[in-house]
Amino acid sequence: MPAPGLRIERLPITHPDAMLLVEAVQEEYVARYGGRDESPVDPHDFEDPLGQFFVGYLDGTPVATGAWRRSSVRALGAEVTAEVKRMYVVPAAQRRGLARRMLAHLEATAAEAGVEALVLETGMKQPEAISLYLSSGYEPIPGFGHYCGSELSRCFGRRIHDPRSL
Repeated sequence: MPAPGLRIERLPITHPDAMLLVEAVQEEYVARYGGRDESPVDPHDFEDPLGQFFVGYLDGTPVATGAWRRSSVRALGAEVTAEVKRMYVVPAAQRRGLARRMLAHLEATAAEAGVEALVLETGMKQPEAISLYLSSGYEPIPGFGHYCGSELSRCFGRRIHDPRSL
């Protein structure tokens, strides 16, 4: 089902609405994994030209986040990649297509910034996230980053822009 009425706004990760949702996703990690996500995140990673952070609103209420930051990971033959971070939809707004809309928005804005492929890491205890990424054309890639080698970690990537096609 499409997500009518979703308004996606670019904000700093330090904006109160962004911070509220980032804390909510951290609480989700505690519930699923027993601890917070400890991968390093610098707020400057989500400012131009390094990346972008977005909050999705329904009827003025912040219900979703998504972000990308430039990455040194090489995947799927792409030289210019960015990592998806902080994909989250509050439980009350789940199963409405909001995550899919946010992911498409991340792909579009990253492609506009010259990114050729998006990469991401998620966990085995997030089967709905894995399903979203696989059904959106993402494919498994070798592990990278903070959780590289973790039994609970799964990494995916997707080509979003091919500069040779211009």
